[in-house]
Amino acid sequence: MTAGAEPPYSNCRSAVGARNATATCVRRLPRLWTTGDEASATRDADIVLLVVPSQHLRAIAAQLRGLLPAQATVVICSKGVEQDTGALLSVVVEEELPDHAIAVLSGPTFAAEVAAGMPSAVTIASSDAALNPARSQAARVARALGTKTFRPYVSDDVIGVEVSGAVKNVLAIASGIATGLGFGANTRAALVSRGLHEIQGLSAALGGRRETVTGLSGVGDLTLTCSSEQSRNMRFGMALATGRSAADVFEGRPVVVEGADNAVSVTNLARRHAIDMPICEAVRAIVVDRLPIPDVMNALLQRPFKDERADLGLSISHSISRNAAKSMAGI
Repeated sequence: MTAGAEPPYSNCRSAVGARNATATCVRRLPRLWTTGDEASATRDADIVLLVVPSQHLRAIAAQLRGLLPAQATVVICSKGVEQDTGALLSVVVEEELPDHAIAVLSGPTFAAEVAAGMPSAVTIASSDAALNPARSQAARVARALGTKTFRPYVSDDVIGVEVSGAVKNVLAIASGIATGLGFGANTRAALVSRGLHEIQGLSAALGGRRETVTGLSGVGDLTLTCSSEQSRNMRFGMALATGRSAADVFEGRPVVVEGADNAVSVTNLARRHAIDMPICEAVRAIVVDRLPIPDVMNALLQRPFKDERADLGLSISHSISRNAAKSMAGI
């Protein structure tokens, strides 16, 4: 996208990697055009948005090497952690496109609502915003993309924004499973709150800040994806809980469920840093290890009672039986 064009949709010449764009996209964004030619898509671009599945980001970034104009800022809109390396996506792009400025964009947005002009807000982060916020890459992107109804907020906490985006997709699968099992608002509120705690723990271990996790890219996006069936990850979790196939839920459409891949990459990263993430581990056990949902629920519900302040170091064992846990889970 060329900065200075009428944002955020006018003259958007490239959604790099989206080679199979459907007519639906064109109807919603009539000024968007698609191409499978990376060179023509990025020619003369000041800003290039990478909106591809996280596990394919490295390959797409490598294909762009040598094609981007020198002044082009690369904006990572993908959310995840690379499985093979455990690297955050900003590190992946830095390795493949070392000569380009990088920013990350994340926040509570469903594409259809943004396209319809409904008020939405996101976080755009770049590391140089710590030195000069007004002249940072994040601010540059914010000025290019922002409109009356699409409000970008600038941050320098790239790590916090990335970790929040990666983990929230895994937690959304957990929310879908809980919903599919017939749990109500109490369960969802507990899941969101404790899930946020898991995001904070991993973010802090990697150098992210608490206020980022409690902002748009953290609690904002987590609340959105854990509370609406517009979320692919939540619908996938509901399918798991009700015994339906993903093909059935998504009506045969090829859909990327980022939380399924990142259930592995996020928990691998957490294990490496000795961060306890029981909800994400439970999703991994169900999605990847194919353990029965009742067994995973029992294990989760029978964990010791903990202190809410991690520095208290409290752990209270209890005697809830397997049958009692089954009863609580409704299975």
